[in-house]
Amino acid sequence: MIALSLAEIADVVGGQTYDIPDPAVQVTGPVVRDSREVEPGSLFVAFVGERVDGHDYAADVVAAGAVAVLASRPVGVPAVVVDDVQAAIGALARHVVERLGAVTVALTGSVGKTSSKDLLAQVLQRKAPTVYTPGSFNNEIGLPLTALSATDETRFLILEMGARGIGHIRYLTGLTPPKIGLVLNVGTAHIGEFGGREQIAVAKGELVESLPADGAAILNADDPLVRAMASRTKARVLLFGESDDADVRAENVRLTENGQPAFTLHTPSGCSDVTLRLYGEHHVSNALAAAAVAHELGMSVDEIALALSEAGTLSRWRMEVTERPDGVTVVNDAYNANPESMRAALRALVAMGKGRRTWAVLGHMAELGDEGLAEHDAVGRLAVRLNVSKLVAVGGREASWLQLGAYNEGSWGEESVHVSDAQAAIDLLRSELRAGDVVLVKASRSVGLEKVATALLDDAAVSSEGQVSG
Repeated sequence: MIALSLAEIADVVGGQTYDIPDPAVQVTGPVVRDSREVEPGSLFVAFVGERVDGHDYAADVVAAGAVAVLASRPVGVPAVVVDDVQAAIGALARHVVERLGAVTVALTGSVGKTSSKDLLAQVLQRKAPTVYTPGSFNNEIGLPLTALSATDETRFLILEMGARGIGHIRYLTGLTPPKIGLVLNVGTAHIGEFGGREQIAVAKGELVESLPADGAAILNADDPLVRAMASRTKARVLLFGESDDADVRAENVRLTENGQPAFTLHTPSGCSDVTLRLYGEHHVSNALAAAAVAHELGMSVDEIALALSEAGTLSRWRMEVTERPDGVTVVNDAYNANPESMRAALRALVAMGKGRRTWAVLGHMAELGDEGLAEHDAVGRLAVRLNVSKLVAVGGREASWLQLGAYNEGSWGEESVHVSDAQAAIDLLRSELRAGDVVLVKASRSVGLEKVATALLDDAAVSSEGQVSG
């Protein structure tokens, strides 16, 4: 964080200081909520959770070098005490962002937020110091903490914004007002909570409504609900996509033999070829979104194309591709799942598996409400239509819907199977995998299917060590 004294912090958040010998002492380190992340000069934020109360760690974090604790009660060590800790870090984040003067880029969407943010971060880092949301740290706590990690050198601040309902993004943009707003798509993620795609569009569009007249709204030309958001902003509009009228678009889209997308990037300043290191055609849209923002910020088309072609994956369990010594390829996309990302991952699996056996190890997609049965059934059916070699549906009721959809689509019989949990999937794969197979692992985070990918890779490591030692 930019250096601020405890007196300044108390004034910004409307707090009172307790047990602070010198209010002029500055916070020069990170603002953290995890006691294990404390460094000398830190400010520790004491949240009260269901199982853990951060106030209990106050003495330990100060002993570890924290300057003070942002707390909701006195803790016997230097502290700034406020009524509402969450509101306080929001106020502090807004103060820091306004004082810093960096260009704030906010992005939202039903699918691809984290992948697009990771690509954009790697592109903009070529131009100037950039701070961006780690992982999916995109809620009312994670977003201000990300903003508070900016320093005096930061020129671009990239903030991913999630929403669980109407008004959430409006709240987040109030904490860190963006200059550039990027909307990727409107899908069915969290549709059970919102009640329909139109309501999701209302929520996502709150981002472009927050933009200033001298800002820019970067909108997906290929998604009608996103394109329509142009009428909801006073900012300049820039369209990206594969549509002919998109300002930043892709032409000649294709997949390499490894399933990596390649295309010609067109911007208002020219065109250049891109070959991504990521897997799956769905990343073309993510790359175009990043390219549109980078163009808006003054990067040349050649600079953008080179940066995109060299960018990798920054966040865990999102199409992580690892090849074992026996040629089995494990695709760990187990961080989260919704109907759109499931379809994209299945198509990527098939593209990667040409001439090889393909396995789709899938679990349930959460928060679909009344659409759950139809959406799981549809994913199972798609696996058949794409000629995935074998579907392993993992879990309870929703997994049975996946398996039933596959069975009804193509009478697969033994080619689709329903197992109870991750361990059962691991046991099945251990007994049936052959050298050269490609395995996709994907489900909502709560299913914990990353255990399957980890076990398959650990098996290979043990086998390799055994061969070496023998």
